[in-house]
Amino acid sequence: MLARCSGAALVGLEAREVSVEVDIAPGLPGLVLVGLADAAVQESRERVRSALRNSGFRMPLSRVIVSLAPADLRKEGPAFDLPIALAILAASEQLPPDWLQGIWCAGELGLDGQLRPIRGALSLALAAQRGGAQALLLPERNQSEAALVEDLNLRPASTLQQALRALDPRRPQPARPRALLTPAASGAPAVEGDLSEIQGQAHGRRALELAAAGGHHLLLVGPPGSGKTMLARCLAGLLPPLNPAERLEITQLYSVAGLLPEQGGLIQQRPFRAPHHSCTSAALLGSGAIPKPGELVLAHRGVLFLDELAEFKRDVLNQLRQPLEQGDLWLSRARQRVRFPCSISLIAATNPCPCGWAGDSERPCQCTVSQRMRYWSKLSGPLLDRIDLQVVMQRLPAAQLGRSYRPEEAGDTAAESSQQVARRVLRARRLMRQRNPGGLSNQQLSAPQLRRHGAIAPEALELWEQAVDRRRLSARAGHRLLRVARTIADLAAQREVDAGAIAEALTYRSFDLQP
Repeated sequence: MLARCSGAALVGLEAREVSVEVDIAPGLPGLVLVGLADAAVQESRERVRSALRNSGFRMPLSRVIVSLAPADLRKEGPAFDLPIALAILAASEQLPPDWLQGIWCAGELGLDGQLRPIRGALSLALAAQRGGAQALLLPERNQSEAALVEDLNLRPASTLQQALRALDPRRPQPARPRALLTPAASGAPAVEGDLSEIQGQAHGRRALELAAAGGHHLLLVGPPGSGKTMLARCLAGLLPPLNPAERLEITQLYSVAGLLPEQGGLIQQRPFRAPHHSCTSAALLGSGAIPKPGELVLAHRGVLFLDELAEFKRDVLNQLRQPLEQGDLWLSRARQRVRFPCSISLIAATNPCPCGWAGDSERPCQCTVSQRMRYWSKLSGPLLDRIDLQVVMQRLPAAQLGRSYRPEEAGDTAAESSQQVARRVLRARRLMRQRNPGGLSNQQLSAPQLRRHGAIAPEALELWEQAVDRRRLSARAGHRLLRVARTIADLAAQREVDAGAIAEALTYRSFDLQP
């Protein structure tokens, strides 16, 4: 007898329907799996056998063939355990086959018949909704995640026996679970610092505000202890709140990556990812025969912080060039090509040299010229060309640092808080949404869009042309300079970009004149 059950396979960020077909034919007892299944799917034969037996069902004493269609789509992971088990029960007449019509299901089976949670439940629920599924049967611990998809009938279960009861059309269905909220994408608070805790560094603080307002990439260079890392960790707290579509997109990404906390729901805060400088290309971009998202993709709609930038491998950093320009990442494998979104705010920090003291007014640098050149050779010209804001920071004198420890002077030296700066950032973003096509940030504007909507004054354009010629800027760097100037004007609520905005934007190009 032949039976069918619908499941799904993850392909990048999306899920595609997979038809699980089971045929019981005469022959020696055995279970054969076909359909380009990976090792985890092949091992489901033993999990399904034990789960059926320990749940009070029988495994057919004949040849069982399980086909996962389409056959040319690679399948991975244990989520096919449940549809395989249900299709076997239907083919062996232990379950009415019509109970499976229009039902999508997914879940990992324990040897005792328990249903364990799977990754990508949100993508599966979205695919089931698009595919017109009558209901989605999935592990109980994934129900709050799948409940984010409206107008989809959910049937959660914690065991194989409960799954059969959930399929019974004669039983009343439980109330639909409510979607939960998850504070941050990483499971920890995204905001780790406040600008009010940082003394001085007015130039760096202003650059951080511009990065948040326009979505620009930022590089901080300075000696140890100058506040680079503290500034970088404040960026996520300056970004505007996520809209509903962005929350769903980030939650889907973390669900596919298997990083959504158990019983987790809709993510509310922008992600902040800070990979170590020893990370590989696979960790940064993504890896696997069926690609999974890396740190770059997990920072989508949030912040990617690369501390000690010059310590990263050159080939790893160079792979960021195209994604930073396009805002998405294409990973190609032998049988698959998938797209991941990666619209990020990149902020990087590094020392000026291996010893860290080049350019310091008090401590002399111990590095030779060749050592400094070798240190900076990790950062290619095309990569620096894509970083809009490049700021050199200096150590604060001890007297200025000490004021924050004196109660009588602390109030006089208190800096603006992140909340105050975030309000200005939000006002600038509203202006961009009203003016820019599609509500794009200034950093995302193409050159034609910038010409059409940038409103650049003639005197500002003349100063910009002179700067491009004298600094020998590339066309890309020149357009990025204009985008930064447009953000400066937006923060000042100016309709046109004037010469003052161009002049200030030039102060954030610290490495254009370096050989």
